[in-house]
This record gives sequence, structure tokens and C-alpha cells, in this order.
Amino acid sequence: MQQELAPERQRASDWFRTLRDQIVAAFEHLEDGQTDGPLSDQPAGRFEVTRTKRGSDNGEEAGGGLMSVMRGGRVFEKVGVNVSTVFGDLSPQARVAMAARRDLPNLADDPRFWASGISLVAHMQNPHVPAVHMNTRMFWTPHGWWFGGGADLNPCIEYNEDTASFHVQMQAACDSHDPSYYDRFKAWADEYFYIKHRKRARGVGGIFYDDLNTGDWAADFAFTKAVGEAFLPAYLPCVDRRRLTPWDEADKDAQLVYRGLYAEYNLVYDRGTKFGLETSHDPDAVLMSLPPLAKWR
Repeated sequence: MQQELAPERQRASDWFRTLRDQIVAAFEHLEDGQTDGPLSDQPAGRFEVTRTKRGSDNGEEAGGGLMSVMRGGRVFEKVGVNVSTVFGDLSPQARVAMAARRDLPNLADDPRFWASGISLVAHMQNPHVPAVHMNTRMFWTPHGWWFGGGADLNPCIEYNEDTASFHVQMQAACDSHDPSYYDRFKAWADEYFYIKHRKRARGVGGIFYDDLNTGDWAADFAFTKAVGEAFLPAYLPCVDRRRLTPWDEADKDAQLVYRGLYAEYNLVYDRGTKFGLETSHDPDAVLMSLPPLAKWR
């Protein structure tokens, strides 16, 4: 039985855009508030907004979104907040992979898909302020719908206080919906954000979940909203604690080396990067997560 879920899909897409607007406003407010300390004498950063489009083989409309990127701010060296809603037919390779992963029937008879979400990555000026990643999304085919997402902290210089406070917010978002979610999704993040060829974690974790379908669309959407709404309370205190900390060349070098590690993960392992490129979405939007500068030893 086909599940079109058209009103629900629109609700999800609208909410991802609302969350994007809230985060962009909060980050620009943070830039305005950096009136002392390093780089406070330069103009406050502002997001440059570009509309993105997903390509399709037949030239028909296939969706798109907004790519919002701030570069060279007082607090943020580069931060991107992207939203998109894309649709079309899955490629033959994607049909096979999805059918196997989600225990679906062969998708060749009806290969339609729809996906919407928000994706955020922030790389900071001050090496003491942790980088961060967050995304939430909904995916639909005629055979079912799924939610996914999470948030994780990625410091190059670790502070236990930041790690603990970030996880407190992620756990609160989980506990408000299912007491089993936090332990389960924290462990999933630890596994997912592990860089196998380096034999180390990408950061200090958070939560990650995918393929969430409990059979109750409203409950799964509410949980996904809770994860997105927990992001600013989880991250902004970390920024406030570290943004005025003095740094030296050794700190900056450590940050650039760490960014090389981050780039390796996103190019080799990240599902979102692979899906975006495989479905012909705007490559600049897909690769927004890459840092502006990095180095390898």
C-alpha cells in the first residue's frame, strides 16, 4: 500500500526551514556580540544565501533548497546551514542499496523518493571553540518513511565541561521521547563517527540515528524536532565559554591538522555526502561541510 504522506512531508519541510531561520539568526547575533577579544575589530559575519537545485536526467524539476554560508566572521571562520527538499527517482544502485538496508521489496516498480532536511557544520576562528555538526531529515518512498539525524561536537582542543554539557542537552531531547534513545543513539554516534583508517573518533560524540520509523509518524517527527531544537542550547554555551580564550600558533596548527581529519571522514564515510552527490544535488551545497583551511602532516 502506497503512503503518500503529502501533508506530513510538507510539515517536515516547513519545519526544517524554520529551524534553519532560527539558527542563522542566532549565529548572526553571536557575531554581533563579539565586541572584544580576537578579531572583534573586523565586520561581523553575515550569511550569504544561495538557492540550490537538484539536477535530473530528464531536465524536469527535482527540488532544491537554500545554501547559507558565512565566511570570515568574528566567531565563525566558516559555517554553513543548508536546507533542501528534493525528489525524483532513485538510481538503480540506490534502489538496491535502500531495499537491502531497509528490508524493502524491489523498488524498480516504483522508484520514487522524496527527502528533506537541514544540515549544519561550523568551523570556528578560535581553536578553543569546538567545531560542530548537526542534521535532521525525513526520507520517503512509496514503501515507507524514515527520520534520521543527530548532533555531535568536534573539538580540536577538548574540554570535558563542553563535552558534558553538550551531551546533557542531547540526552534531554532523547529522554523526553524514549528513555532508551540516548544510550542507543550515543553508541550509534560513537560507531558512525569513527574514522576506521585512523583508528580514532572524529570528535567527542553526541547522538546519531537513522531509519527511524516506529509506525507513529507524529511521534517520530516530534522526536526529530526535539533533536533540532536542542542544538542551540547544547552548542551556544560551548561557544560562549571559549570564544575569548587566547590562542597561539600551536593551537591554530592543531586546529588545521584536526580539520584534515574531519575532511577525510566527510569525503570517505559520510552518508549524506554520498547521497547528495549520487542524487545530483548541487555539489557546492553537498561539500559545504568541508573546512576553509586544513593541513596534513
